[in-house]
Amino acid sequence: MDVYLLDWANLLLRWLHVITAIAWIGSSFYFVFLDNNLIKPTSPDLLEKGVDGAIWAVHGGGFYNPQKYMVAPKKIHTHLHWFYWESYSTWLSGFALFTVLYLWNAGTYLIDKSVFDWAPPTAIGAALAFLVAFWLLYDGICRVFGFRKNGDAIVGALVFVVIAFGSWLATELFAGRAAFLLVGAMIATAMSANVFFWIIPGQRTVVAAMSSAVKVDPASLAIHGKRGKQRSVHNTYFTLPVIFAMLSNHYSFLYTNEHNWLILVVMMLAGALIRQYFVMRHGYKLGRNKNPVAYAAVGTVLLLATIVALAPAPKAPVAPGAAAPAAVGYAQVKVVLEQRCYSCHGEQVQLKNVRLDQPDLLKTHTQAVYQQVVVTKQMPMNNATGITDDERALVARWFEAGAPVQ
Repeated sequence: MDVYLLDWANLLLRWLHVITAIAWIGSSFYFVFLDNNLIKPTSPDLLEKGVDGAIWAVHGGGFYNPQKYMVAPKKIHTHLHWFYWESYSTWLSGFALFTVLYLWNAGTYLIDKSVFDWAPPTAIGAALAFLVAFWLLYDGICRVFGFRKNGDAIVGALVFVVIAFGSWLATELFAGRAAFLLVGAMIATAMSANVFFWIIPGQRTVVAAMSSAVKVDPASLAIHGKRGKQRSVHNTYFTLPVIFAMLSNHYSFLYTNEHNWLILVVMMLAGALIRQYFVMRHGYKLGRNKNPVAYAAVGTVLLLATIVALAPAPKAPVAPGAAAPAAVGYAQVKVVLEQRCYSCHGEQVQLKNVRLDQPDLLKTHTQAVYQQVVVTKQMPMNNATGITDDERALVARWFEAGAPVQ
């Protein structure tokens, strides 16, 4: 029953996390689009109100006219909507999901003893330290270099180095699947922390100044806007790398590769470059930016290069007259299942309601066994029971022989 309820918690939290992430990323993308498409008005009434940029849009049968005020408008006449719960809800649901799936079952999902053998409490503490350490390093880099000459380039380069090092270290300490997810989680934590510690407090300071009779230096208020914009732009570059890291746990050929950390870094870099293309593309249409297609081109080349590099070697042709491999029967595959699978899918424990210790039950799950053991190699989880490549090949031959259970 505990496993059953844990599966439901996993499903519902994953559902909630995806919904809130869509809302957060959608609003982030929309406001980046606005910033790159707003045009400074020439109408005297808009200039008098302090409007710095505006755009007309049509959607759902209606016309919209978003307007942006630098620093703050003189007066807000209607309800002021704050965009922050999308961020907070995404992080909270994601952390809850990470806790239920990885931290609660650290010995199964977080630790791969063939990578690094340590106690679950220590591994849990190290995983949480990744989230905190990356935020502190990233925030420190932004504080020190963010507003210097060529600050954006310096910050980008240093943050890339930190992420690359974090990716390498995570794959040296944790199971590959967990390492990929942890790198995504540490970046996502920084994204949400940007909103919590800088973007929203800065906006609250501006709103408080508007509502107060105390005169505030406009330059001081402008700093809050500039810093908030900087962190918001960082967040939009982080989105595609984070999404890739979160989705990667479904593709074992990525995180089980011997160069898994490099694959992760290259794929995230490709995502950031492609996102850069879309960010600059809007401004290019208005003549504000140079043609950004080079970013998309480099990102695409990185993706294609990774695909080529990971392509499996072609099978050696069978020599004419060579004897075909002997068919594998149930008795042979049963030995492998007893040693590698029954501990989680036997009489005592049936994870995911899958039991393999009876012929009729095994017959029900033959396709799943082949997919998980041979094709994706996701089972046993983190190879906790030490299945060998020869044993996986034996399971493959058993399946190709019709998966007999007699």
